[in-house]
Amino acid sequence: MPNGERVIPDKGTPQGGLISPLLANIVLNELDWWIASQWENVPTEYPYKVEFKGVVNNGNKYVALRKSSNLKEVYIVRYADDFKLFCRNRNDALRIFEATKRWLKDRLKLEISPEKSKVVNTKRRYSEFLGFKIKVREKSGTYRVGSKMCDKARERVARELIEQIEKCARATDDKDEYKQLYLYNTKVWGIHNYYCIATDISKDASKIAFRLERVQRNRYRNRLSKTGKPLNRYMQQKYGKSKRIRYLSKEAITPFSYIQTKNPMCKKKSINKYSPQGREEIHKMLKEVNVDLIRQMVNCMDKHRSIQYQDNRIALYIAQKGKCAITGEELQIDDVHCHHKKPRYLGGTDEYSNLIIVKKDIHRLIHCADIEQVKREIAKYNLDGEKLKKFNKLRLLAEQESI
Repeated sequence: MPNGERVIPDKGTPQGGLISPLLANIVLNELDWWIASQWENVPTEYPYKVEFKGVVNNGNKYVALRKSSNLKEVYIVRYADDFKLFCRNRNDALRIFEATKRWLKDRLKLEISPEKSKVVNTKRRYSEFLGFKIKVREKSGTYRVGSKMCDKARERVARELIEQIEKCARATDDKDEYKQLYLYNTKVWGIHNYYCIATDISKDASKIAFRLERVQRNRYRNRLSKTGKPLNRYMQQKYGKSKRIRYLSKEAITPFSYIQTKNPMCKKKSINKYSPQGREEIHKMLKEVNVDLIRQMVNCMDKHRSIQYQDNRIALYIAQKGKCAITGEELQIDDVHCHHKKPRYLGGTDEYSNLIIVKKDIHRLIHCADIEQVKREIAKYNLDGEKLKKFNKLRLLAEQESI
């Protein structure tokens, strides 16, 4: 304690302990199921569940419950010991809030934080969660979620990065300066990767960047330049198009303002290697591709190609289920060709998004300059409108005439 007294606690876990999130999940797992039992998993006489491609759709069930019951609609989103409960109206929210507080106290012997726990109307004001602040706003006749960095997080990020800039300015030698600058860059990358799913992150980033750039000009003075050493692979991929990159001693400084919103992608929850059902799902997916052919592709790596290309080639083959992206045919080892949508001689890269698996003959016809030959040979594949459109798009990217 601050007065020097030693106190040995008999309950709780140390703040920031590595095991705390695991223990929180173990204890609060029962809370998840209790909240789900109030609405999502309520049994009904009629089996409303509809399963499509392994995903259960309860939409019809919820519509029926809203019309024929007085149940309070509630959903939970939880990360370790921090969770949000979402309801449709204030009356339900107040009742659920009180019921949850009592349930936690009686069942799990836990008390909520009065300062952090409140009922918020997200149509009128922001609600904070995991460093984000979230609000619902009307757009085109519907309500959509808008999100930003919360004020505390924005101030904390700016303060930490300014401290790192000052450490770099006080570096003892070139080696120490490079180390401090690299630490600054990695911090920016981590912040961008975490907050990129916020819909209004570019506005927050611009405000922080204004403060950072002012500090950089003051601390580095005339040492900043617009040219320097070539960017590393990560910087080139993520920030290569930015005009805000500046260099200190020829080393690039990551521009904080260069960040774009990225849609968070949902993943099928049942697919995982930790349960028998999850492993069965993985095996089902593997049955859709030729595993022996994948082994052959791994054993036939081209030493003149990059590791990125080799990895993405196999990942694409699996994602396309071993079929040509144009014709839809199942491919054999001699027919598998990995095409660069934007050819390398035009500046194309080995990134996943720039590659596509096609049949060997299709690959040749994409690059063929003789338009009459292309028309003759492509006719035997009977490409319909959508497939032909995709084929022509690849030809145009390769600077060839479409058919």
